Amino acid sequence: MVFSSLLFLFWFIPIFFGVYYICPGKFRNAVLFIGSIVFYAWGEPSYLILIFISILVNYAAGLLIARFRTSGGHTFSEKAAFVSAIVFDFGMLFVFKYTGFFVENINAIFNTDIPDPKLTLPLGISFYTFQIASYVIDLYRGRIREERDPLTLGTYLVMFPQLIAGPIVVYSQVSEELHDRRVSIEKISDGITIFIMGLASKVLIANTAGQLWSDLEGIGYDRISMPLAWLGVLAFTLQIYFDFNGYSLMAIGLGKMLGFNIPQNFDHPYISRSLTEFWRRWHMTLSGWFRDYVYIPLGGNRKGKARTYVNLFVVWFLTGFWHGAGWNFICWGLFFFVLLSVEKSFLGKPLEKHPHIARVYALILIGLSWMIFAITDFSQLGVYALRLLSFGSISGCSDVIYYLRNYGVVLALGCLFSTPLPGRLFAKIRQKAAGYAVLLVLLFVSICYLADEAYNPFLYFRF
Repeated sequence: MVFSSLLFLFWFIPIFFGVYYICPGKFRNAVLFIGSIVFYAWGEPSYLILIFISILVNYAAGLLIARFRTSGGHTFSEKAAFVSAIVFDFGMLFVFKYTGFFVENINAIFNTDIPDPKLTLPLGISFYTFQIASYVIDLYRGRIREERDPLTLGTYLVMFPQLIAGPIVVYSQVSEELHDRRVSIEKISDGITIFIMGLASKVLIANTAGQLWSDLEGIGYDRISMPLAWLGVLAFTLQIYFDFNGYSLMAIGLGKMLGFNIPQNFDHPYISRSLTEFWRRWHMTLSGWFRDYVYIPLGGNRKGKARTYVNLFVVWFLTGFWHGAGWNFICWGLFFFVLLSVEKSFLGKPLEKHPHIARVYALILIGLSWMIFAITDFSQLGVYALRLLSFGSISGCSDVIYYLRNYGVVLALGCLFSTPLPGRLFAKIRQKAAGYAVLLVLLFVSICYLADEAYNPFLYFRF
């Protein structure tokens, strides 16, 4: 089940929230847990067992860590409980997400014939693994107290707004709300507003831009002109932003309707003046997780320049590999490592002095990075890269005119809504009749598109 579906909008939301609001506060975790299990099972019931096992393992590990903790330092038993939980959490992620990748590469390098188990990637495993790991790590560090109610810990892990594709919510951010939260008319109103904005972003912009990108895949990259190749870069750049930001906004809106404050995940990343700034604005919960649980524990920038770059390499290698079990994702991560290192070493200050040039620089490199991200076949990636530089094809560019006629308005709107301007304008009318009219129109048009549209994927589901 996905948020941008008629089933979710007209069946799941009315039934679930009807029950949720009627129930007394002490039963709402149970309602949320059961509703989230139904939500997940609708799409992938066969892997529910993994979630239940994860809850039990980490719940037990949390109790053991607390039991064996002493004021004089970590005991052997406490360390054993912690390591066991971490090995289980990341072991399950490794088995299901990376086994095929390693088998394929071992066979290619050593000319072996190890059978590929071809395991299906469980929905959301990359996200909920990071979330439950944050609970165990913070508990081991002494930053939080152990959760003694397995239902509360289970509710944290399976909460349906962010279970499948984030934002990544660490336990400390919602621990108080898991035990005592208030639902108000104001929160519900804010939640509905944010949800509609996310739904419109996903359905009206991301899906349409994604259709253009799919059209180019169907044509064949070797048959498109240089202008159309760059238009494809723009299309995918907009698709992945409005797809993932739209999902995040819907998750945040649903969270508010439940009484939770789910953290912001995007802050207009395409207005960035450097790639360093871009990663302060893009998928902020993931960046924060790697900063708090990888970069800083490795030493951050506190152990000298050489060690800082080693730490950055580790973080960006893992960031790329987290996104997918493929060499293109690793290259995508290392692409950012190289450019961020260059900005850190000498390019950052010149970019600050020339903001307009800096924005062009950032947009071009961000767009090129998405090509590495999107095209998993290196031979096809090479073909596409050549089309971006095929100046001889400019004269025969009737194809780009055709696609601009069909998609130009949506792409222009995508560029506009990538900036803070529309949000500032809407904030002025949000509490007025005009604001409610805008929301109703967006909701109505989005539903009409969903009723008539077959193309409705969520890109980050596959990660």
